[in-house]
Order: sequence, then structure tokens, then C-alpha cells
Amino acid sequence: MAALHQREPLPHFSFRDHRLWRYILLTSILLIFLLFTGSLSPHDPLSAATTTNADERPNIKTSHSILHSIHARAGGGGGGWGKRKKNDDPVQWLKQNSDLEPHLPRSRTTKRPRAALISLVRNEELDGILQSMRDLELRWNGRHRYPWIFFNEKPFSEEFKAATSNATDSQTEYHVVPRDHWRTPSWIDQDRYMDALEYLGTIGVGKGHMLSYHSMIRWQSLWFYHHPALESYNWYWRVEPDVKFFCDIPYDPFGFLQQNNLVYGFNMAILDDARSFTSLWSVTRAFIENHPQLLHPEADLDWLLDPDNGGEYNNCQFFSNFEIGSLDFWRSKGPSKYAEWLDHSGGFFYERYGDAPVHTLALAMFAAKRDVWFFRDVGYQHDIARHCPPASARLSLHSSSEHDEHRARQPGCECEPTSLDANFYKLVPMESPQVKPADTCIRLWLGGEWLAKKEGWKQDVERAFGGDGYGGYVLGGL
Repeated sequence: MAALHQREPLPHFSFRDHRLWRYILLTSILLIFLLFTGSLSPHDPLSAATTTNADERPNIKTSHSILHSIHARAGGGGGGWGKRKKNDDPVQWLKQNSDLEPHLPRSRTTKRPRAALISLVRNEELDGILQSMRDLELRWNGRHRYPWIFFNEKPFSEEFKAATSNATDSQTEYHVVPRDHWRTPSWIDQDRYMDALEYLGTIGVGKGHMLSYHSMIRWQSLWFYHHPALESYNWYWRVEPDVKFFCDIPYDPFGFLQQNNLVYGFNMAILDDARSFTSLWSVTRAFIENHPQLLHPEADLDWLLDPDNGGEYNNCQFFSNFEIGSLDFWRSKGPSKYAEWLDHSGGFFYERYGDAPVHTLALAMFAAKRDVWFFRDVGYQHDIARHCPPASARLSLHSSSEHDEHRARQPGCECEPTSLDANFYKLVPMESPQVKPADTCIRLWLGGEWLAKKEGWKQDVERAFGGDGYGGYVLGGL
């Protein structure tokens, strides 16, 4: 047994040995390189298909060290968004531009946005999209008449075209998603993909077992803004089937975003099931390490990272089935490169990367936080997630929307106000083991000037008396 502990004799080196000096020189150069660059750059996953297995991922630094290093090197490469001027006062704009009758003359310097309402919808969802169209036409688009552009992975039926075109006075268009945008890419292992579908279905990840759902969220994350039908447009409003709009919208959200130099607007920020995208943050960190120059100089991921969990992604997201945004932003270099990086990681197929967390992380990396707007005054519902603004969120009692003779309603909103945090945890099933972040997603995003703690309030005291620990804040602005 003693032989097992016997050490091998150490190699003999002489100071005259040129190999020793070469070794010392190369080691010194490597240490100097690491000192000044902060990290080694692993291979770019766009050069070859990568996997999302934990043992195959590159060695990545902690989140905070990455963010501190990239801020010094970020070049605003996300399509020039870092060079835009600071926004004017958006609230003042809303007060000056609400309740405009469509026939009143507008300023000659105000250019109508090149914008469209877009929907990815199937023929069998006709009733659902008609419900959504009726609400939005009644509450807003009946006055502004922006076009509707419908997309489908299959040709639309004549019944679908006739019914939707009759539901609006606006122009309607119908387009098929290109086959290459929908089908499973060549670098995906089909056997592994089928196993992943079965696994996601077994553990109860919502729609994770459906092939069509994976294609859909990939298209919403990666391809929709590249569709030829949208080439001449700069802005989009995504509209899903079977959604409800509860409130009059007395201004033009497209004009609001365009004139205030904003790139994106959301309505809810909620928590998603972490089991859907277990590798998303590690793959995103690898992207950050490889492309720090693409990040916006004011990139802010802090609200998305949990300091109590090693700086990992807290799974908060903008609820993207309601989103109004800039197509030019998504087409720019940073977001496009990031989407391709995620695509080649395989996460849209081996896991269930969603367009909501993908869009949220992209906005945090490639836009300043002040370039994103919370449309708190828009009443909206999708499935179990529902937002109805308090009276303080409305800038006027009602808009100048025309009344629909077939549908009685009250001016303003037709819903009971919901709390700011009402939708925080609704999408996370009971069987998910994830831990809630320190605060609700919307409060984490608001922060700063929008959200202040009540004097003398302590979260642990509120929880000790049976509260949820989120009631000690004062919300300002919209």
C-alpha cells in the first residue's frame, strides 16, 4: 500500500533550459492579458450549434462582475440607441395630446407614425381575434385607423379574411410566415427535441409539450420584425386573440412613443415559471462576455438579478402578449445578434425559451431604462392576467371614442381597478419550486423616482402581521 503514496520524481529544470524561459514568458503574457481584459472569450455559438447541458457551458463569471466590466467597455452598439437624447416629459405630452378629435388639425411637424397592429393567429382562432378587434377598434383604433396585419403559418381561409376585414374600417393584410422562419432548424437534434417535449409536458410547463408553440415563441422572439410585410413600418402593436381592452385610450400610443424617443411599452411585469428556461441566463451571460461592445451605455439589468440568489436571473418579464414597440430597435445589431445567439443555443426547442423573457432581457441590455414605458392607464386582460388602472392613472374621464350602437358602455374604463401587484405570481404553477424575488416584478422595475417607501414601513413587520410584504410603497406618476 505504501507504493500508492509514493510520489513521482519532480522534473529537473535548469536556468539554462530554454523551455523553462519560454514557459515563464508565455505564462506572464497570459496573466497580463487576463488582467487587462477581465475574461477569456469562449467560442461564439453562432459558429457551431451549442447545447444547453450544464457541463458543456463555458466557465462564466458571476453576474455582477460581468456587468461591472461591460459598463466600462459598452459601446452602445445596439443600433445607435445609446446616442439618443434624453426624453422630454412623457406625462406632459400625454396631457397635451389626449382627447384629440380625429378631424382636428395637428401640428405640421407631427408626422404620423408608420405603424401597424399585428397578430399571429390561426384560422380556428377567428372568434378570438374578432373579440380582440372589437374591443380595440371601439376603444381606440376606430379613431386612428392603423392597419391590421395578420400572420399565420398556413394560408388564411376566405372566411377569416372576410370576417376580420368587416370588423374594421382600416386596411387589412394577410401573410404566411415563411417556412424557414417556422420549421425546426437543421442544428437541432430531433431525438433530443422530442425527449424535451415529453419532459416539459410531464413536469407541467405550460404548452411546453406542443411543437407548434415552440415554433411560435421562436418566431415572436427572432423573426417577426424581419417579415417582408413589415419592412415599411417602424412601429407595431401586438394583439393576441381572446384579449380584452377595458378602457378608452384617448391618445395615440404610437405617436407617444415616437415623439418621446421611447422604444417599447408594456402593461404588466410578472414572474414566469423558471422551469421553462433553465439555461437562459447562463446563455445570456455568455453573450454578454462575448459581445460587451453591443450593450447600451446605460444598460440596466439590476432589476432582473436577484442579489439573494447569487445574482441569478429572477425570472421577471414584461408580459409580451401586450407590447407596443419599435421595429427598428428589434432590427438593430444588438437585439438581432442576441436573438441569433439564443437560437443557436437550442433553448427554443430543448427548453421553452419564451419571447417575454427574451424581449425583457434584450431591452435591459440594449436600451436605457428610461426608453421603456409602463402603459399603466391601459386596461387589459389576457387569460388569467388582468390589469385595470386606478382612477389616478387616467388623465381624463373619457376619450372621444365613438360609441358603438350595438354595445352599451360607460366612458372611461369598464373594470374594477386591480392592485399594482395583482398579476405578479399568476403564471407560476404551485408545483414550481422557484423562490419569489425580494419584491414584485413591477416594483423592482419602477424603483427610483416612481416608487418610494412609506416612512417607517418595514417589510418584515408587515409580513409578521400577515401581509404579503409588498404594501409599503407610494407610487408616483402614471
